[in-house]
Amino acid sequence: TLAVMATGGGKSLCYQLPARILGGLTLVISPLIALMKDQVDSLTETGISATFLNSSLANEARQIRVSELLAGKYELLYAAPEGLEASVGALLSRLPVTLVAVDEAHCISHWGHDFRPSYRQLRDLKRRFPKAPILALTATATPQVAEDIVSELSMTSPLVHRGSFFRRNLHLG
Repeated sequence: TLAVMATGGGKSLCYQLPARILGGLTLVISPLIALMKDQVDSLTETGISATFLNSSLANEARQIRVSELLAGKYELLYAAPEGLEASVGALLSRLPVTLVAVDEAHCISHWGHDFRPSYRQLRDLKRRFPKAPILALTATATPQVAEDIVSELSMTSPLVHRGSFFRRNLHLG
């Protein structure tokens, strides 16, 4: 599924709710360390087991989280695309990934305003996790960017959802 929804429109719920229902581990690929921390903190406060692996962690904290992941403690794992090319990538082959969510998916496209080369490496997700559905989520995708996302993630006939960008509280005057 490709979901293009406004900021604050509920994109995170598109993978957080299925994570609770599907079991196993939902992998969330996110480009921003601060966003990962905020989401994990919010989820943890509500009793949902989530963690992140990124460059902000000291080695000891990282090793503890890896052990807990291998023990099945978490429902959601947040990682940067660069991490999938490094240590997180090797770990994932040992985890029961049941859903993959690519947040800020416009970053995969050369036409996107925040292009990051490491997002291009995500084209292997379908091969690495053939049974896991792929969700691509963004607030900014022109038709060309949307086509690029679908192509780069090897999505076959995906459901494309474009949410409304209407906001009652915003007025032009």
